Amino acid sequence: MNVISHTRPKPRRLRAYSSQFGTAQIHLRNPLITAFWSFACLGCGTLAQGRLLKGLILVIWELVVNGNAKINLAIMYSLLGKFELAKQVIQLRWFLLYVALYVFAIWDSYRGTVALNQQYILADREDASIRPFVIKTSDQNFLDTRNPWLASTLSLLAPGLGHLYVNKIIPGIFFVTWTIVVMYFSHALPAVQETMIGNFDYAKRMVDMQWLMYLPSIYGFVIHDAYVAAVEINKLVDKEQSKFLRDNYQRFDFKMP
Repeated sequence: MNVISHTRPKPRRLRAYSSQFGTAQIHLRNPLITAFWSFACLGCGTLAQGRLLKGLILVIWELVVNGNAKINLAIMYSLLGKFELAKQVIQLRWFLLYVALYVFAIWDSYRGTVALNQQYILADREDASIRPFVIKTSDQNFLDTRNPWLASTLSLLAPGLGHLYVNKIIPGIFFVTWTIVVMYFSHALPAVQETMIGNFDYAKRMVDMQWLMYLPSIYGFVIHDAYVAAVEINKLVDKEQSKFLRDNYQRFDFKMP
């Protein structure tokens, strides 16, 4: 006699994975937005997808190659209409090395987001369980609601703090370190001090624009990404709670509307 098992099959896809370093999750994203962040700063679109290893490698590549090619400096002169100076400062050997990976990062961000959106739809239908609490020797992590505006405000005060607030430890530490490096080499903080006491000409002379022009991309990305991360963590908390209640307290013969 054949017995038909009513046991639910094991899900093939996970919506989220929790560890002591944070909660990695997939969710619906706009492919154009992730492509834009790769356009604004190489690697940021990949980080926005939650693909940390590739994203961090691309960001480090951006710092090394952009710095040696003087791309930021050339952009600044171009925006000021000083095209001859822009052509003089650009280092073609490094610049031509930069172009191919830059185009790839934009394309990969768009393509990867489309693919992850499809995977999320399938994972959401499978409704896999989500681990709400992790405790390890190095750290602890648990699902809890976060304030998206507070996450953005902390990122505005210091890039990386918003990511630490939503418990994205690795990106948070990376952005804090990145910001310290950029602030140091751009002389941004001493220039702010000189500006506040009225030494405007000296402040302009001391600033290194090649490094300073990283800051708009850094600030724009971390503010946006921390806000989105907080919103999606809140959604994940609701899904985990709903899953727990359905599995443990809902009658097996209940018909979903």
